Amino acid sequence: MLKNQPQPDWPEPIVRVQSLSENCEDSIPERYIKPSTDRPSIKSCNFDDANIPIIDLGGLFGADQHVSASILKQISDACKEWGFFQVTNHGVNPDLMDKVRETWREFFHMPMEVKQQYANSPKTYEGYGSRLGIEKGAILDWSDYYFLHYLPFSLKDYNKWPASPPSCREVLDGYGRELVRLCGRLMKAFSINLGLDEKILQNDFGGEDIGACLRVNFYPKCPRPELTLGLSSHSDPGGMTMLLPDDQVPGLQVRKCDDWVTVKPAKHAFIVNIGDQIQVLSNAIYKSVEHRVIVNSDKERVSLAFFYNPKSDIPIEPIKELVTPKRPSLYPAMTFDEYRLFIRMRGPRGKSQIESLKSPR
Repeated sequence: MLKNQPQPDWPEPIVRVQSLSENCEDSIPERYIKPSTDRPSIKSCNFDDANIPIIDLGGLFGADQHVSASILKQISDACKEWGFFQVTNHGVNPDLMDKVRETWREFFHMPMEVKQQYANSPKTYEGYGSRLGIEKGAILDWSDYYFLHYLPFSLKDYNKWPASPPSCREVLDGYGRELVRLCGRLMKAFSINLGLDEKILQNDFGGEDIGACLRVNFYPKCPRPELTLGLSSHSDPGGMTMLLPDDQVPGLQVRKCDDWVTVKPAKHAFIVNIGDQIQVLSNAIYKSVEHRVIVNSDKERVSLAFFYNPKSDIPIEPIKELVTPKRPSLYPAMTFDEYRLFIRMRGPRGKSQIESLKSPR
């Protein structure tokens, strides 16, 4: 359906936001000014004191069945009510979390000529980038990023990973292994909570043959943060996202009803969210949720989004056990490759991407 569309290059010369940040004193280019309806709101939010749920995974699948059942229920409630939650006691070494974040911060502060060696294109997005989507004249986000593949091994190309800082590749490899293991545990929990055998959701992703990739986000200081966004409103196109947030500066906002809730990261927690592919597989029992990123006039931010995705060439559609006469299948089958291309051509657009694919009723 979408496979044979041409793969263009960027429609305009790429400008690094980090360079703009260093040279803009009290204004930002018009290309980054959002329409008034999309700007960060200055009005009071009904959820000012709210936060997404924080779940301690310590006893998940442990010997105490009551503790395990309680954790499973917390995960289920969070998936249905928020689409987002934080996890602590998750088994990933806190020192590794700090080291991988600071290694990438160091990369973004390297000389521009070093970073430019890894400049990306919209063909695969791999490498150092500064825009999403290929629409000429589009309003852009106030961020730079680095995107790379971790799995499958056929796409994992160390030559596209930064050689500097020297520890980058080794640290990232270890970090990726830990996150694949953690995502596998959560997939098992999601499957049980949907009333399925614990392996069904993972099997529908492709079993062990899944995809995983990383986008490291760099949000430079912005002199007019009230006019722009670090990342426009969107839902994640993949299966599940494991976000390592900046440990000093909040910025992620999650849509709750008609408000935006600023997530308050717990120390050494991961922020987990449901992606569009799990929404499809669950027949919208679990839903991906819109989120965006605000920027800061005083401080930069670094975050790492690890995307745990289905095998790219298998059709993804609602799991048959979750389709009933009262809840018919909401989505046609589409491979993740097809869906990802559909998204990349258009850039971030709230929830309109996944909603536009619903089967006519």
